[in-house]
Amino acid sequence: MHPFLDANLWTTRRHFLGRSITGIGAAALASLVDGDGARAESSLAENNGPGYSPGRPGPTHFAPRVQRVIYLCQSGAPSQIDTFDYKPSLDELDGQELPDSIRGGQRLTGMTAGQSSFPAAKSFLPFRQHGESGQWISDLLPWHGKIADDICIIKSMYTEAINHDPAITFFQTGHQQPGRPSLGAWVSYGLGSESASLPAYVVLLDKNSDPQAQPLYARLWGSAFLPSNHQGVKLRSSGDPVLYLNDPTAASLDDKRRLLDGIAKLNQLRRDEVGDPEIDTRIAAYEMAYRMQMSVPELTDTSDEPQSTFDLYGSDAQIPGTHAANCLLARRLAERGVRFIQIYHRGWDHHGGLPQRHPLIAKEVDQGSAALVLDLKARGMLDDTLVVWGGEFGRTVYKQGSGDNYGRDHHPRCFSIWLAGGGVKSGISYGETDDWCYNIVDRESRGVHVHDLNATILHLLGFDHRRLSYRFQGLDYRLTGVEEHAPVEGILA
Repeated sequence: MHPFLDANLWTTRRHFLGRSITGIGAAALASLVDGDGARAESSLAENNGPGYSPGRPGPTHFAPRVQRVIYLCQSGAPSQIDTFDYKPSLDELDGQELPDSIRGGQRLTGMTAGQSSFPAAKSFLPFRQHGESGQWISDLLPWHGKIADDICIIKSMYTEAINHDPAITFFQTGHQQPGRPSLGAWVSYGLGSESASLPAYVVLLDKNSDPQAQPLYARLWGSAFLPSNHQGVKLRSSGDPVLYLNDPTAASLDDKRRLLDGIAKLNQLRRDEVGDPEIDTRIAAYEMAYRMQMSVPELTDTSDEPQSTFDLYGSDAQIPGTHAANCLLARRLAERGVRFIQIYHRGWDHHGGLPQRHPLIAKEVDQGSAALVLDLKARGMLDDTLVVWGGEFGRTVYKQGSGDNYGRDHHPRCFSIWLAGGGVKSGISYGETDDWCYNIVDRESRGVHVHDLNATILHLLGFDHRRLSYRFQGLDYRLTGVEEHAPVEGILA
């Protein structure tokens, strides 16, 4: 054959370099068999420099206190004044004008900036002490009284955003503007999955009854510039939990296996040719989809649960898409090795009619949230599971509007969330707000910034938040930004 007719002699430099990268696709397939831990450890070592030490028992910076996180995100922002921050001082201050010295020139939203008066409003429901710890919890959340001794209530949370979209984006990604990986994606990237048949990160959306609920966007559980296999997988509440879970061709498992093997070989050829690492993610996605076709139907079929489970979670637990049903599903996901489970409940954004509307939303989440903690505890799983409950900011002490149909505006300066589970002190409250529930008392030592909370979550999972990073476009990005933040030592057991 004439040498110029030999195709190998026409190989371009790009083809040569691409084909010289051998075995990467095969390694991706092998990691699906051997588990994702080795790949996660390799990625961490590469992105954290020569001083990185994975520690024990997994690919983390030090021994983790928990193995998984269940995050109950209350989108729209519950009122801390009417849930967890008991303020008997407001009984006397009720109706009084918020002093300028307390407001301190805070920027207001466009919804109350035009008000001529800012009268304080006490909680519309009484608070009671619960459990041996005597935690004060509003009658708005009666089931939470049953877990008073199991939760740590942080009353001194604060954030930088004053409107919903940047605020919830900030909580979920560490940045107010879109384009950063979500908290769950960082956890998936760092830890990989314990399960061979389910993703490391799963998202559940509750059914919602409030017509004015804030929208949610897939970027809140996206992976941004991290490999796309770390994004959250959303399970649907109606129809197939995952689109195309059922194969309309009714092909046998052997036929599906042969088809996937053939696609994997084609993808591998393309990977060798162009050197695109995202093809490895595509290979992994096909494999995970195949395994989920077998694992998800069993996961979502709760007929094997005893009646005592439904007595605990309530009758709503048998209605797909309710908060109670999703909390039960979260426990089943946790049992099967899912690392990060996120449940979004919308509808807490009440600028008017708060005394009438807050109880409706609270009733939707109260029993399911408490039952999840009690269920995990009874099964011995709470020791290595972290549960987080809270919204993106708080609510103002002053009324938006007037009369009994008032609401509360957005308030980023102080609000309450709670945590429960491994590594966190139980039956305590942390931080303090002033008599007006408007500012944090001793903010320097007890105020908890969003980055501090996320640093704490990563710490409990075994990561130094300053070292869990990913290089993108020449910069080393991390969830908690470049400012000085740290895990909240005062709540760590």
